[in-house]
Amino acid sequence: MSKLWDDNDLGLPPNDAEQIGLRWLVAAAIATILLWQIPLGDYILYPFSILATWFHEMGHGITALVLGGNFHQLQIFPNGSGFATHSGVRFLGPIGRALVAMGGPMGPPMAGAAFILASRHRRSARWSLIFLGLFLLISTLIWVRSLFGFVAIPALGVAILWIGTSASRWLQCFGIQFLGLQACISTYHQLDYLFMGQAFIGGQLVVSDSGQIAQNLLLPYWFWGGFMAIASALLLYWSLRLAYTD
Repeated sequence: MSKLWDDNDLGLPPNDAEQIGLRWLVAAAIATILLWQIPLGDYILYPFSILATWFHEMGHGITALVLGGNFHQLQIFPNGSGFATHSGVRFLGPIGRALVAMGGPMGPPMAGAAFILASRHRRSARWSLIFLGLFLLISTLIWVRSLFGFVAIPALGVAILWIGTSASRWLQCFGIQFLGLQACISTYHQLDYLFMGQAFIGGQLVVSDSGQIAQNLLLPYWFWGGFMAIASALLLYWSLRLAYTD
């Protein structure tokens, strides 16, 4: 058992608190998948869709920075779509450009897995929430350049900061796991996008992330779409297994 629930404020033994947290987490995953199947579900899950888009586009931009490029701006639209503008990726040539394209779809599950792992200890869970909230606010100042993004991203940042600084210990522990779960399974919300060579974003037809990977590496776009879908599932399984074992 992880030490996440050792100092819970539910008045329960750690084992019982852990089981409650795990049940709620499984219920949240099932509810999310079911809500995706109905029109109203997208509205209920809207904040998490926007957060997933932010993770996705930040994945592109941060990967470009790591590979010696520039991250110019991030745009997020009310329909949940978005794009990141970057340039000058200098390292690794075609492989570097493919990694930048892959950084978007793999950004949410990688961040989600990191948050779930952080939940092994209450202190790291709390500080992960604070870090995420602050990073949302900082990214707005540096990169966000759409009106909707200027409103939505800080609102998410303030809400997450409140959880990290003022919510109960149990809610902080569950909250970081819930956000990690939502980030990991967001890959499957728009699963069809992974298997498209092109897609409409912001009213324009552009090469999809899978299509850009295929252009820079061998094998077709649908192969890379399948690869990222499987990798997302494995990241979720691996992080949850580590979070709930000694």
